Amino acid sequence: MALFPLRGVLVEYGANILGPIPNIVIFQFNPENMTRTITIPPPPASASARPRVETHAAAAPPSERFEISAHFSAADDLGAGGAVSAIPRLFGVGPQIAALEKMVYPQSTPGGLIGAAIDAIGAALSGPGSTPPTQPVPRVPLPRILFIWGPSRVLPVTITSMSISEQKYDRLLNPVQAEVRIGMQVSSQAPTDDAVGEGAYKYTQMIKDTQATLNLAKVIEFAVDIIPF
Repeated sequence: MALFPLRGVLVEYGANILGPIPNIVIFQFNPENMTRTITIPPPPASASARPRVETHAAAAPPSERFEISAHFSAADDLGAGGAVSAIPRLFGVGPQIAALEKMVYPQSTPGGLIGAAIDAIGAALSGPGSTPPTQPVPRVPLPRILFIWGPSRVLPVTITSMSISEQKYDRLLNPVQAEVRIGMQVSSQAPTDDAVGEGAYKYTQMIKDTQATLNLAKVIEFAVDIIPF
């Protein structure tokens, strides 16, 4: 029995994981590399009369970013024939790209929010003597995303950048091959109603702690020679 290799996945989910999952993108080809950047905040300055740097303190926990390149091609599905090739014949890889783009836009923008935004902008353009807006420009929540990269890495993320390179087209000018560079920020502080994101983050941290312990067990035999005290 052949084992299929695991693929990276981006999952857009709601506040309740038991509810409908509106959007899933499975990487057709796993990226060959991934850039991870851990940003360490500078230590806070003392509030005393003579400011000094607190070298063993931090203003905030470190933050982590990912950047990957996902490749999509309609060639495999087109060669399969039958019902499998129906969608790529009509749209190429457009559906996969559209699903990724959907992950960076708010899920919905009701008319009430649009009205409030127009009201605020119109008042600002009217000048300083005008009546202030009846309500502020609304904030709309971004989609909640899980980045799944194997069983040991399940993280809540926000997509911070997306660069789409459409490389080949069919006769209807649908893209049939594309490369999408995706930047993601790990959401270490999940909203209070996001039990899914919080659970995923804690699970991945637990895996990291376990791996760090395994590394300690691996090098413990050399500790006597390495550590002089």
